[in-house]
Amino acid sequence: MKNIAILLILLPCLTFSQHEVMIKQIYDEALSNGRVYDDLRVLCKDIGNRLSGSPEAAAAVEYTKQLMESYGFDTVYLQPVMVPHWVRGKKEVVRAINSDKHGTFEMNALALGNSVGTGPEGVLAEVVEVSGIDEVNELGKKVEGKIVFYNGAMDPTIINTFGAYGGAVVQRASGASEAAKYGAKAIIIRSVTNRKDDIPHTGSLRYKALINQIPAVAISTNDADRLSQILQEQTLKVYIETHCKQLPDVLSHNVIGELRGSEFPDEIIAVGGHLDSWDVGEGAHDDGSGCIQAIEAVRLFKALDIKPKRTIRAVMWMNEENGVRGGQEYARVAKEKGENHIAALESDAGGFQPIGFSTTGSDQQKEQIKAWKDYFTPYRLWSFDQNGGGVDIGPLASHGTLLIGLRPSTQRYFIYHHTEEDVFEAVDQRELELGAASMSAMLYLLDQEGLN
Repeated sequence: MKNIAILLILLPCLTFSQHEVMIKQIYDEALSNGRVYDDLRVLCKDIGNRLSGSPEAAAAVEYTKQLMESYGFDTVYLQPVMVPHWVRGKKEVVRAINSDKHGTFEMNALALGNSVGTGPEGVLAEVVEVSGIDEVNELGKKVEGKIVFYNGAMDPTIINTFGAYGGAVVQRASGASEAAKYGAKAIIIRSVTNRKDDIPHTGSLRYKALINQIPAVAISTNDADRLSQILQEQTLKVYIETHCKQLPDVLSHNVIGELRGSEFPDEIIAVGGHLDSWDVGEGAHDDGSGCIQAIEAVRLFKALDIKPKRTIRAVMWMNEENGVRGGQEYARVAKEKGENHIAALESDAGGFQPIGFSTTGSDQQKEQIKAWKDYFTPYRLWSFDQNGGGVDIGPLASHGTLLIGLRPSTQRYFIYHHTEEDVFEAVDQRELELGAASMSAMLYLLDQEGLN
């Protein structure tokens, strides 16, 4: 009896040691024999950027499907989803034409995603600078017939750059409709980045119903500073020409691969990223990294012969950037089928060094994840207190699903975000592998322990 009592006392310690051993094996395999870096190279270099509705997006669907099949996932299939098909057209022109000191000069610019184009006739108008949407509402009809220049910058004092991004991105998302309701002809926004350079950042806008749709472009931060300085000295007219347009929706797919659970197959743990990207760069950090990390996280189960108790499902969601159609359709189908997603893990913050996980769920669920922090401490993951999950897994929240986001270091992400610089060469192999291993270790704990 005494020996049994001692065993019961030691059992939690023995379980902890078993988990430690397996998690070390996961990291060792990912860092020694990982496939994630080479697989990302193919996605970025052989396929390239992958805007929803494009031939490249279709190629990425087929590539990731074949990749998961080659790794021996139990089931791999495509889930149909209708997606927007926005096209940029030929290169944008944004030109100041009556500067007293600087003459006519061109600005580095990209049209915002979902924006209407000006057509070949362009738009020429006087520019009014504002720091944000509140100032547009204060000016009201004074912006009529003008181009509104949103020059609100990311706050450099906010250490978590996603927090700073959230404070500035509203002018990109809603600025066009807010200016249009007072009669503005177009908008220019300061690129949403914490870096001073000549690289414009695109990104999606949302037009409000029953408000005139006007063209919208982003210019580089250096050009924004230059434009602002000139506007302090004189009135200025700017010419904008863009050729973007929205085509009819097209059929695309979410790509799904799973390992079937041996004990609780109806309990599903999803892991993934979004397969689409913007049409500049190669979508390496946003979000090729997250997609290939998710596939690698499940491949590590196969490589280490881990037989999951619950069903592990890798999902490549389509159309996060300008519609979130993939995430919404995935959640709709899951509800229709009565699927029980106990947790969903998303990587959509770049392939940088992982520092922890964020969570959205019940207090009990969040505390359970925090209790696993010590398993990750040897691998330099320490941040487990943030709220959040991910855009594509967000629609699962109403199902009672615990949402988890992989949290890498944020300091470099907005250098590359939505730009031509988001290419494979910007990703560090070891950081990418560490992220994939961290995701796999989290999947392992969720699978073995379940949720209380």
